[in-house]
Amino acid sequence: MLVAARTPENQAHRAQAVWYTRLSSAFRAVMACTIVGCTTLYGPQSLRTQLAYPAFSYVTAILIVSDSTLGDTIRGCWHALYATVQVVPASILSLWLVGPAWFSAGSAALGVAVSAFVVALPQSTHLVSKRIAFGQLVIVYVSAVIHGQQTGAIIDPVRVASSTALGAVASVVALLLPYPRLSYYEVRKLCRLYAENASERISLFVKAFSAQDNLTPLELISQGKPLAETGAKLLENIELMQEAVHWERVPIRPHFINTGDRLQEIEIWIRGMEMALTSGPSFPISFINDELREVLARIEEQLGLKLEQAKCFLPLDATTAPETKGEKLDIPLQLTKTIIPTHKDLPAYFFFFCIKFLQHDSTITQNPDHLSDSSWKTNTEESRNSQEEAKSNFERITCGWNLTPSNERLVFAIKCSFSLGLAVFSGLIFNKENGYWAGLSIAISFATGTQPTFTVANTRAQGTAMGSVYGVLGCFIFKNFAEIRFLLLLPWIIFTSFLRHSRMYGQAGGISAVLGALLILGRKNYGPADAFAIARLTETFIGLFWLIMVELLIQPMRAATLVKKQLSLSLGTLQDCIEQIVPHSSKEKNPALNFLALRKKQRKLKSQVNDFEKFTEGAELEPDFWFLPFRRSCYTKLHGSLSRMVDLLQFMAYIMEFLLPVFQSCGVTWRELQEHLNNDLELFKENISSSLQYQEKITLIKLLAVFQKELQEDKTFNDLESGKLPPAKRLSIWTTGDEKAEQILNSFLQHSQEIINKIHNDDGDEVLEGKMVLCLSAFGFCMSGLMRETRELEKGIIELVRWENP
Repeated sequence: MLVAARTPENQAHRAQAVWYTRLSSAFRAVMACTIVGCTTLYGPQSLRTQLAYPAFSYVTAILIVSDSTLGDTIRGCWHALYATVQVVPASILSLWLVGPAWFSAGSAALGVAVSAFVVALPQSTHLVSKRIAFGQLVIVYVSAVIHGQQTGAIIDPVRVASSTALGAVASVVALLLPYPRLSYYEVRKLCRLYAENASERISLFVKAFSAQDNLTPLELISQGKPLAETGAKLLENIELMQEAVHWERVPIRPHFINTGDRLQEIEIWIRGMEMALTSGPSFPISFINDELREVLARIEEQLGLKLEQAKCFLPLDATTAPETKGEKLDIPLQLTKTIIPTHKDLPAYFFFFCIKFLQHDSTITQNPDHLSDSSWKTNTEESRNSQEEAKSNFERITCGWNLTPSNERLVFAIKCSFSLGLAVFSGLIFNKENGYWAGLSIAISFATGTQPTFTVANTRAQGTAMGSVYGVLGCFIFKNFAEIRFLLLLPWIIFTSFLRHSRMYGQAGGISAVLGALLILGRKNYGPADAFAIARLTETFIGLFWLIMVELLIQPMRAATLVKKQLSLSLGTLQDCIEQIVPHSSKEKNPALNFLALRKKQRKLKSQVNDFEKFTEGAELEPDFWFLPFRRSCYTKLHGSLSRMVDLLQFMAYIMEFLLPVFQSCGVTWRELQEHLNNDLELFKENISSSLQYQEKITLIKLLAVFQKELQEDKTFNDLESGKLPPAKRLSIWTTGDEKAEQILNSFLQHSQEIINKIHNDDGDEVLEGKMVLCLSAFGFCMSGLMRETRELEKGIIELVRWENP
């Protein structure tokens, strides 16, 4: 109840933190735009002549300074410089070869299209750099059509570069005044917030586990759910900001680089504690006594002191973690008594296992190479491993130099090329004087990968219209005070900084809204404001029209279909991870290599599941038109099951790595462990893999043409298309319910007890036996969880198929 009483205060604190962050970001954007506005409106005439494109100065400043730290801004300036180096020399050369006087709407569109393709193709070029380069290309080639005879081949590209430089410099100055907003200190603040968040969650879960009734745990667990979402968001922001620290050139402590990874280690075990509590243990826990409650309370205190190191930005090291009252706290060995627990006690033992890993820093996960024993490695294997590591490092270094374009990069380059070329051509045909805006409005809209195109176009159109209306009204109100109407931009920039984080408009709509007003109130000598606003709106709609049309023609696959494809990819990678769980003694002499391969596949699976979530969010935003509504609830359930399976696989990998040295210390080799448990694990793997393989095929129905023949030949798929259940033999786990899973788990626990008995007879070390019981019990919990989540996946996929094929 104490935590519940603090909840309103915490909510108020979080709301204040959000307001402070938004206002701070808005202040920096106001500062950058004010510098650009004062320089282009009131600067010396000679300087204003060189800054002939103040609109692009605003665009550059907004792209760089939005929600940035100093490190992000310096990196953005580098991207702007890189874009300028790409565009300006090549533009001068092409204008000189062709001659500005000979440029027409068609030749300008062709020049933009070809140059955009070249800019978009390299993988190493950052997206911000590509957006700035696209905008520069549009301005240079459209300017050659409008007034190329007066300016020649050099003047316009140089002026575009000068305008870009003004926006970049204004961004840096805005992040330095009145004091620099350093990524280093932002990450420190986020680490403190995460440490407080993690400490509070641990406290909640330990209190729930030790509760003496069955209502208090449910209340405490429910209080931990919003804290878990906040913790995940904090970790995401830490990971994003850590990259910017390298650009600030501040003294970095050696441990700082890995801070995000170490906090992720803490997070995974806290999620494990929550998973144990929500997996159906009977509260109150039967074997929890007063002695164990006291030990858990002191361990909780010790973990809180350990997390204080993160708040102080110290290395999270078990050797420096403070001990409570000078004692070495641990779970009483009498808890295990060398007896493997029953099914109902597995969640409790897994909870203890997570606490043990939190209490004693899991250095095993930081350097898996130490798992390799010299007796396992021959000189040939050492040479092979070093060669593979060198090859991996070389590929990582040269990944940006790869001159062979992938399909994804090629499609992105073609989309950028055609969209910009057609937008520039149509914009110049419709209104030559304002032909910039058709191409410029979509130049900053491109994003790699998939995105909800219709939604982004809609929010950009609304934001442009809203900002233009505000600008026109501002000009009308201050029509007799034109010199101070720039002040109207200040509250608008603050408002749009909040708009960028809204669910309705997002980044695309917020940026369009602020630029819509900036281009009217922040410039002069463009004619009547209302006429300019109408012309720019029309040109913007022309550009967005071609953006949507090219997207539909080149990549017509719906977002909902992409979600199903990503689901199928995730299921395939999940199968590979399950296959890797059981090492093959006949093929793999060194289990460490198996662990390293499993860890690599787990990272791939985690990335695919994260992409699956992003695609699901994008598909929900897309309009349905004449299609069936997107079934978000089904995909959300599937993502939840996949995420839990990712965590369970990671726990299993940690347990296997932890078991290996334990078995070595008691004289039980890895092969002996395989002899006892391999049959159980093989049966476990076979059941899950066969189910996942079939689920993967189901998700591909009506997705790829290669499966059309199989759909015609396989009656099982035809039955699924008609909404009928498949034969029981194809869905082994789900159709047999919990009985099959229980048999597998019983066999595993029985063989585990045999291993414990063997160790007890040979050695009799109670400490070692306790570790073995805890590890094998945790492994059994993960097996049970994976089989349960596999059944949930099957239910969700069958529900999805029935919904889409009624």
